[in-house]
Amino acid sequence: MSPTFAETLRAATLPVHDQANHSPYISALLGGELSVDAFADLAGQLYFVYSALEDTAEQVREDPIAGRFVFPELYRRAALREDMAFYFGPSWESVVKPLPATAAYCERIREAGTSWSGGFVAHHYTRYLGDIAGGQIIRHKLKNLHGITGPGSMFYVFDQIPSAPKFRDNYRELLNTAPWDAQERRNFIMESVRAYELNVGLFAALAEDMPRYSMS
Repeated sequence: MSPTFAETLRAATLPVHDQANHSPYISALLGGELSVDAFADLAGQLYFVYSALEDTAEQVREDPIAGRFVFPELYRRAALREDMAFYFGPSWESVVKPLPATAAYCERIREAGTSWSGGFVAHHYTRYLGDIAGGQIIRHKLKNLHGITGPGSMFYVFDQIPSAPKFRDNYRELLNTAPWDAQERRNFIMESVRAYELNVGLFAALAEDMPRYSMS
């Protein structure tokens, strides 16, 4: 049997996916080497990423293809605002600013996301499906290392998704049945790779401050 599009996509993005997951910043974060400030600053940058994604989602909601992938139950911005108030206080918006790497990531989301359906879905897929799965590891680290289980970790709480495995299966079926032609599928894969590369760039920018976060 030929692989499905979702299977082809996963295989094509696996190297850069692994590069993101094993970046020095994420490795140190999950290894318990960094303070809670490292979790806070990661959440702060993700606030801008998800704001860009969710603003774009509202723009493409009526698109016959991209609109199939707009799931308000996934939206993270409200949860991230709660986390920001926990970490940085009620005036967090005057404190938390996007890094240049984050700004570039957000710009690409908006550019690709409004140019064609696959551009939006590539970035949507790369972030949300990863956070539903791998993000739970960070949630557990926050609990085990710093005792944070409520505000401060709300970004990782997908309480409107009853079954994460079922949701992921349904999402992959949407990918498999989306009416993109062969060239559009190739473009989708390239944009997904780019999304992972932008994540790697964001983690690299955060890693520049790693000495400040060190627990040693």
